[in-house]
Amino acid sequence: MKLINKNTDYAVRAIMELAGSGESFMSAKEISEKQKIPYQFLRRVLAPLIKNGIIKSKEGAGGGVKLAIGPDKIRIIDLIKTYHGNFQISECMFRGSPCLNRDNCVLREEITGIEKELISKFEQLTIRKLLKKSGR
Repeated sequence: MKLINKNTDYAVRAIMELAGSGESFMSAKEISEKQKIPYQFLRRVLAPLIKNGIIKSKEGAGGGVKLAIGPDKIRIIDLIKTYHGNFQISECMFRGSPCLNRDNCVLREEITGIEKELISKFEQLTIRKLLKKSGR
């Protein structure tokens, strides 16, 4: 299982590039070159971000993409969910139909706790925090 796949990684990098550019539109080609992301792959990554209102696009001269919301409002959990949907660490049977070992499973409680902690960390992590850590 990959929690952060190429889609999410490239989305984070593209959004950080946009956040650093201020209010101006950037072309996908420019983001692709600066972040060393394959152009066609980046175009596919940007589409769900536009659909979900994280970035907005403008066609024509002076067009491109820019952030639709501030970097402090873009949580990494939202980006993960954009490309993965809801995620879970295990495929344990207790998620759907009850597992026969549910009452005796010592791992179930631990997995649930780890998932809650992980989700909480990703909910708190924003593009703004990543920008600060990168020195931008």
